[in-house]
This record gives sequence, C-alpha cells and structure tokens, in this order.
Amino acid sequence: MANLSQEQYKRMHDFLERMRLLHTDSESAAAIDGLETELYSAKFGLIWEQHSEEADEALKNYTPVLTPVKELEIISDASLPVNYLIEGDNLYSLSLLRESFAGKIGCIYIDPPYNTGNRDFLFNDDIAGKEDGFRHSKWLSFMQRRLELAALLLSPKGVIFISIDDNEQANLRLLCDRIFGEHNFLGMLPRITKKSGKDHSAGIARNHDYILIYAKNKSMVHLLGIKADQNSYPLRDEYYQSRGGYKLNQTLDYDSLWYNPKMDFPITVSGETFYPGGDKTAHDLRQSGKHKAKDWVWRWSREKFEFGLANGFVVIKKGKGRPRIYTKTYANASISASRPYSIQYKERQTPLSSVALTDNRYSNDNAKKEITALGLEGFGFPKPSALIARLIGMVEDPGIVLDFFAGSGTTAQAVLELNEADGGNRSFILCTNNENNICRDITYQRIKTVITGKRTDGTDYGRGIAANLAYLLVELKEK
Repeated sequence: MANLSQEQYKRMHDFLERMRLLHTDSESAAAIDGLETELYSAKFGLIWEQHSEEADEALKNYTPVLTPVKELEIISDASLPVNYLIEGDNLYSLSLLRESFAGKIGCIYIDPPYNTGNRDFLFNDDIAGKEDGFRHSKWLSFMQRRLELAALLLSPKGVIFISIDDNEQANLRLLCDRIFGEHNFLGMLPRITKKSGKDHSAGIARNHDYILIYAKNKSMVHLLGIKADQNSYPLRDEYYQSRGGYKLNQTLDYDSLWYNPKMDFPITVSGETFYPGGDKTAHDLRQSGKHKAKDWVWRWSREKFEFGLANGFVVIKKGKGRPRIYTKTYANASISASRPYSIQYKERQTPLSSVALTDNRYSNDNAKKEITALGLEGFGFPKPSALIARLIGMVEDPGIVLDFFAGSGTTAQAVLELNEADGGNRSFILCTNNENNICRDITYQRIKTVITGKRTDGTDYGRGIAANLAYLLVELKEK
C-alpha cells in the first residue's frame, strides 16, 4: 500500500509467478497480470485483485433499459417535481442515470454492505463469508465501479456521504481518495449504532460506525451548520423583528491581538473619549512605538465602528470598572466583512461537531422504531431518518438526492420530511434490487405510506406529505 523496497517488489513478483503456475485459466491469468501492473505503477494506495461481476458480463449481450411501472406510480400534486424509485441492479441503474443526470446530483447518501462476513455481502450471487480469502478484494471491486459512476453523477458542488464500519472503513477511505481525490475529503464522523453492544473478542463493545464524507470539489462546497439556539441571544432591542435577539459577549478592545497602530485610535461617543485598554497614556506610548507584539487595539476599524454605532450594533456599558464598548451579536444579522459596510441578514449557524452523530437519536434503535411505526417488518439494520435528514440538511440547495443502496427507503422519508420542515424543493432518486421483494414490499410501501399517510393495512400513519413518485424497472434487452 505504500512504497515498497526492491526486496519487497522481488518477493511480490516471485509470489505472483507462483500464482500463475497454480492458476492457469485465462480469467485468473488476466487478474494476476492486472495486479502486477498495479504493483509496479502504484506508489501509494490500494492494490487488490480485481474481480469481474456477472452484471458486467451480461452487458456483452444485453442492454439495460428503464421501463415505467404505471400501476405503482403516485401523483399527489402535479406541480411538484417527480421522485424516482428504480428497481434493479444498481450497477445498471447508475449507468442509465449517467445519460440524463451526469453532473446534476447535489447529494448522495449510501449505506453499502459492510462486508462483515455474516451473509451481508453477495458477490455474483455468492456469499462473501469470513472464510473467503478474497472477500475484501471482491468488495473493493464491487464498490469501485459504483463509486466511479457516482462521481460522474455528482454536481460540481455535490457531496457524498457513505455509511461504513471497521470492516472496510480503512479500505473505503483509500478507495475514495483514489476516486474523489484525497484533497476532497471533508470528514469522517462516528455515529452511535446502539447504547449497548456485545463484547468483541478483544473486550471492546462496538457501539458505533462511521459516515465518510467527500466533495466533488471541496473548494466549491460549504457545508451548512446547525441553526443557532435562539435562547443564546436573550437580549432584545428595537431591531428584534428583523435581527432577532442579541448577546453582549464581546468588547471592542482586546489585548490579545497583533498590534496595529491603525487599530489603536481614540473613539468619542456623546462627549466621552475611549482608548483601547482605557488608558490615554498607555495609548500614547504604544503610538510612539513602545508596545508589545500583542497589545491593546480595537477589533473594528474607525469606519466600521461608525457604521456599527449608527446602526445600533454598539453598546457602552458602565460597570464597576472602566466604561467599555461592547458590540452586539445578533441571532440573524451582522455587519458585512468588507466595505462598503452593510447589514447582512442570515440565521447564525454553528458547524456540525465531529461527534454530533453520537447522540442517541441517530442510533439504529430509533430506526427500528420507525420501521415498526410504518407498519413494516423484515428489514435488518436500517438507518434512522433523523440521521439522513441531518446529513442532507448540511448540503446547500442539493436539488436531487441519490441513494443507490436504498434498502428500506429511509432517504426518501428524510427528503420528504425535510422539505416539509424547511420548505425545500429537494427531490430523490432511489435505487435498489428486489431481493426478497424488498423494493416492492418495503422501499415502495414506506414511500407510499409517508406520501399518503396510510399504512399498508389502511390504518393512519400521519397526515401525509404531498409528493410524486415514478416507479421504474430495469430490464435487459437483447442487443
């Protein structure tokens, strides 16, 4: 995985030659040749034996097409955009989506197989169990093709979120570095899975997995934070209706900033003159050159102060000590960073903490409760809609949200409920196979229940959320 010494290269070469003697069929020979090519060309990154999929082989004789299933279509408001649920192998679905949606997907969330070795990952209809010595390379081959297609679908401002655990986390990180670029890595957030867990053989209970985050182009992405708690801005003035509440937690003068004589000037308000630090003699000494590297200065220039004073951003507090100038920090307004100064209105946000997803509301326990409330059963290890909504909500105006490991349909519910909560206009595309009839019995029924407000048994789930759904089936046509 890193640079190898000449001796290590020689040992690897000898090993591959022995493999050639043991595996003489053409497919194995081609795989070994490919591995050797990567060995000598890669300086850093993953090297694994590539495995071909039966889905790829089928494309030699067949062409995938999308066929609408009209009887499963849902139209509740023709003025709203159409969402899509695609039934079929997601390799075919992604290939077909590329024709119409290349560069147009603003957000992708996927929950791929974790490859635990416990019957959760099928490759060419075979279980990649713990005894399979190639299960990691099969998983990487499986994921590589799909992530390469996903990268083509992402918009220039697009972001992809991937759920994963320790079985493939390290491998996935390096694979994503290769596909999306190491420089486009945004973060990896631990997520609580459950409050209690079985002990691992090493004596550690595994109670978390991860969300891996990459951008199509990091320089164009600004992840939205969490709306600031309005209770943190308890004070009110005549601007409350437009600016919200405010707090006074910052003085205008500080002695911990790099000294700049241009930021060390007298301020006169209502006949009273103020100096940084409150001492005219000390001010005069600083101006004469007798100052520390970090010393008393104002945070604002004279021009910005005058704008702030004229527009109600300044308060003078006369406490037990010297009178001091404070600046108001409003919940929904601030002074622009550059000239000409203006008032900017926007709700303050705090960045999402790297450990924010360890809150229990994002756990699998809550996901199971959601599935039960929807009147659905038979799906293991779902993710809670609160988690997906939190992630999607970090992407500014994503437009289309894609999930090509759709599972129980959590992403669809998260998009619909998020739109209802904030008035957004996001739409979704979900892709999943129909193994054990999951697409029709679970994914589709969940979406239908959220839209109509009725469970499959006719009982009330909620008041419903207006949305439209097209159901598409992937079919293979002979060339």
